Amino acid sequence: MSLFAALRLPREILFGVGQRHALASVASRTGRRALVCTDARFAATPVFAEMIAALEAAGIVVLVHDRTLPDVPQDTVAVCVEAARGFEPDMVIGIGGGSCLDMAKCASLMLAHGGALADYYGEFKVPAPVLPVIAVPTTAGTGSEVTPVAVVSDSDRILKVGISSPYLIAAAAICDPDLTLSCPPGLTAIAGADALTHAIEAFTAMRRPGDPELAQQHVFIGKSDLSDQFALHAIRLLSRSLEKAFVDGADIDARADVMMGALAAGCAFGTAGTAAAHAVQYPVGALTHTPHGLGVATMLPYVMTYNRRVAGADIAIVGRALGLDPTGVEDDETVADAAIGEVSRLFAAIGIAPTLAGLGLPEDRIDWAAEQALGIGRLIKNNPRSFDTAAMRGLVRAAYDGDLAASAL
Repeated sequence: MSLFAALRLPREILFGVGQRHALASVASRTGRRALVCTDARFAATPVFAEMIAALEAAGIVVLVHDRTLPDVPQDTVAVCVEAARGFEPDMVIGIGGGSCLDMAKCASLMLAHGGALADYYGEFKVPAPVLPVIAVPTTAGTGSEVTPVAVVSDSDRILKVGISSPYLIAAAAICDPDLTLSCPPGLTAIAGADALTHAIEAFTAMRRPGDPELAQQHVFIGKSDLSDQFALHAIRLLSRSLEKAFVDGADIDARADVMMGALAAGCAFGTAGTAAAHAVQYPVGALTHTPHGLGVATMLPYVMTYNRRVAGADIAIVGRALGLDPTGVEDDETVADAAIGEVSRLFAAIGIAPTLAGLGLPEDRIDWAAEQALGIGRLIKNNPRSFDTAAMRGLVRAAYDGDLAASAL
């Protein structure tokens, strides 16, 4: 097929040790009144105080909202927006993990357009630009600093829900590996495994013909030439350094690799999208209350095995990006098998649960989880191998039992 690509990214991405010190300059070019969204833990750190002082020294008036909670409960967005509306910010700065960045995106949306957050669930529901967002991640996993997605928890729904719109892409992303040095091993592992899952699912996603309306009708369009380059870059970096960062959190070179890997994975899946591993995690995470990154990583080897029948060549390319077949003499089938084995080995080494049973999924909810996963169309349609009810139930059962071979059926 002829070459096709699509990509949507922030207008400015800064990456490197010490880049957080550019925040005041970037913000000064963006506005004069900043709502800053973070959480209570990071708000209490000296580095946060330093960043706020730099903003104020640059003449920017700041309102700090430091009550962001994991998974961004819907009601907390309304609290943040209500507190900020009278302040009349002209930009929103998110500093923290993925939830802080998602809170910043949601706040910028609601301050710009009002209404109820639920009005914007789904794709292309945001009618026009939002307040400019500057995203400063302190973890390396979600890629939210460059993606068009904000994920929230809605108390009226069992599953987390997403707002997907190119208008939600941050105006600027500032990624400083120094900010990840305080991440404990468990968070490093879960966030990094999330990033690797993003990269592999983006690279192995459905490839669609490059119809001019494709990217106009879908936020996530499947793999393309540019998203592939970011995905492979992420896989190479994460495969060489995620385990190192987990073992030695003070290894700044490993931390930089992992943060760049998460960033590159976000650049990839922000346009390509993710697939079945994420679809299964939504109901499983809702039932087990386990972190998102842990759930998608648990599922990834099973999904790769399921997809191998139709995406074996792509999975072999993933294997070579993982550092397998360095002499280039192995056939694709052998390398694809090795890739699945290496992902399983790496995740085991950093403490990722190998089964859904290990995550706490009740056995009598396997069918329910499969039905819910099958209903998440934006993810299932992106998977390279199609699903019916029996196939999805078989996949979830295999992941529950820890039977990789069964997930190929």
